[in-house]
Amino acid sequence: MFTGIIETLGVVTNIEKEQENIHFTIKSNITNELKIDQSVAHNGVCLTVVAINKDEYTVTAIKETIDKTNIGFLKTSSEVNLERAMKLGDRLDGHIVQGHVDETGICTNIENQNGSTLFTFQYHSKKDNITIEKGSITVNGVSLTVVNSKKNSFSVAIIPYTLNNTSFKTLKINDKVNLEFDVIGKYVARLTKN
Repeated sequence: MFTGIIETLGVVTNIEKEQENIHFTIKSNITNELKIDQSVAHNGVCLTVVAINKDEYTVTAIKETIDKTNIGFLKTSSEVNLERAMKLGDRLDGHIVQGHVDETGICTNIENQNGSTLFTFQYHSKKDNITIEKGSITVNGVSLTVVNSKKNSFSVAIIPYTLNNTSFKTLKINDKVNLEFDVIGKYVARLTKN
């Protein structure tokens, strides 16, 4: 379980394919605090630490994860948003995030708004995923508030701190992002559908 509040950025230093799996080695300033078997969200994708070497650690993505997220598009030197699992008793500063990507979306617009940056995303859901105006959404692991909620699209306004301290600073139009829809919003949507 995560909150969508990014702790730090990591940099991919090595990518190794093994059959249908991909092993990603990440350099991070939190590596010395990690342990093998620990869950870490990488751009919102929950992956298990399988090896640690000095300031780098390795995680493995299986075919299911590669097919349903943007993790397979990472390259060496790609920056990734990192968050360790939340501790019981801590403040829930973002929202409840499972680290299970529902689907990917595409960035369709980026607009400077005199102090914030508005990012618009489009998704093609076959799973009845929805956004709710002023509800929560996780984009590449970042907990954000939905604005301009529409069928299969939404926007988020990013403050300068978030822009500078996450991979949003390198996001471009047409980039693929990981989306995890608010678990509470999904539950409410299912209730109202029945």
